[in-house]
Amino acid sequence: MPDKISGYKATQPLAPLKGAKGNAPVADQSSDASVSSAPAAAPQASDHVTLTDSARSLQKIEEAIAKAPVVDTAKVATIKQAVSSGTYQIDSGRVADKLLQFERGLK
Repeated sequence: MPDKISGYKATQPLAPLKGAKGNAPVADQSSDASVSSAPAAAPQASDHVTLTDSARSLQKIEEAIAKAPVVDTAKVATIKQAVSSGTYQIDSGRVADKLLQFERGLK
């Protein structure tokens, strides 16, 4: 079966050939009677996919992550309590280290 793109057979030039008269593009031959749609090919056997054990594990992990809450409500409640009571302490060294680590990751 010939390959066709927009009604052109693979044997038809898509651009003017060297030495052709003028620079006119090849005429649209999609309405040409010689170009007919081929009957649909018989259906082929269906494809078969087999997942490896590691792919199945990744799939299970992905599902577990999707089900996990985005926010750890217990941790949020603990921090809120500490901020309210004035006992929340910020480790400035740790914050600085994390900022540097983040900046290095951007390079």
